Amino acid sequence: MTGDAAVDLTVASIGIRGDGIAEHAGERIFLPLTAPGDRLRAVLGARRGDGRAGRVVDLLEPGERAAPVCPHFGNCGGCALQHLSDRAYANAKEAWLRAALRQHGLPEEPVRPLRRLPAGTRRRARFAVRRPRHAAAAPEIGFHERSSHAIVDMRTCAVLHPELLALVAPLRRLAPVLWPRGGAGAATATRADTGVDLLLDLAVQPGLAALEAMAEFAAALDLARLAFRVAGGPPAPVAQRRPVRISFAGIAVDLPAEAFLQASTEADAALTEAMLDGVGGPRSVADLFAGFGTFTFALARAARVHAVDGFGAAATAIEAAAARAGLAGRVSAERRDLEARPLLAEELARFDAVVFDPPRAGARAQSAQLARSRVPAIVAVSCNPATFARDARILVDGGYRLVAAQPIDCFVWAARLEVVARFERA
Repeated sequence: MTGDAAVDLTVASIGIRGDGIAEHAGERIFLPLTAPGDRLRAVLGARRGDGRAGRVVDLLEPGERAAPVCPHFGNCGGCALQHLSDRAYANAKEAWLRAALRQHGLPEEPVRPLRRLPAGTRRRARFAVRRPRHAAAAPEIGFHERSSHAIVDMRTCAVLHPELLALVAPLRRLAPVLWPRGGAGAATATRADTGVDLLLDLAVQPGLAALEAMAEFAAALDLARLAFRVAGGPPAPVAQRRPVRISFAGIAVDLPAEAFLQASTEADAALTEAMLDGVGGPRSVADLFAGFGTFTFALARAARVHAVDGFGAAATAIEAAAARAGLAGRVSAERRDLEARPLLAEELARFDAVVFDPPRAGARAQSAQLARSRVPAIVAVSCNPATFARDARILVDGGYRLVAAQPIDCFVWAARLEVVARFERA
């Protein structure tokens, strides 16, 4: 049934993309911005995966709902779950992890209750920027609308740290100097310990007036650093008032432009606590996909740590930070593409524990080598329940046992979930 035909449905659950899911004629129907228990009338649309998209035309009886805290919610694609009650929200995120494990034949019992983190703390944002062609129209700065290239012109945000939100209005005033009419780009802002780091993606090479305006902007807002790039080229610095640094376990690490960080300082703390709880008390640890040392220096308080990451600047930053802190004898770093060239089982033999925190694609190749190893304890950190469960299956098939899996809500109100899990040799 498609087109304008409407059907009455009841939402049963929330899917991994944040849409409500109902069933009709043996098919799953995906319904954005709905909540468990909603009774509604919807028009069925095109096929989507193993079901159909649906469009709500009438809410007959509300389910487990709450009032969204942001006036942009519903249009802005940054949040998907503000409309859920606290119970429905926690149940949904825990269910994503349970479903991923179940799909790979793994036990759900190790899943712990969702650890919630506060809103208003996100320390990194990529704002879309567009300057309309019409001379009288103001520049638009914000996040994209749901499933659209249109921009929600941001006036407030319940997710971002106030220091990042405070950049939006000044950027709107600066935009006419940097982008031509009809031009588009982005502004990536990171709140480091030493101040805000801002990287601007421009449509054209800036002239002298634009460079001067950017320098004045950096001074007026006391940015730690401001840089730009054109057409995806390398970042070009305009102003740097202080080193851009972030601290992990009290150790300051230098960050290059557009460095990857966890969503918030609170996320760093929660993930590190769960990781340390899982890893136990090893003497030697391999920290794989180490980034800029989110876990490296916490581990180095009690163990020798070898940090490995495919991004050369990350390994360099870890080594420099370790040297400044007098930890060169406890911390080593290596640049290595762990998907193309994972640490082999033989190389892993010298470690008492392994921590790995791969990107969303997971760590299939590295998991295969870990499965062949005899490392006593492994802690997996993941931002994708699906690839986490796939990699967990590889470890379990190699003789490991999933002991605990802690879901952590690092991306508040987003259809995303972090997991920290401990595996032991069976």
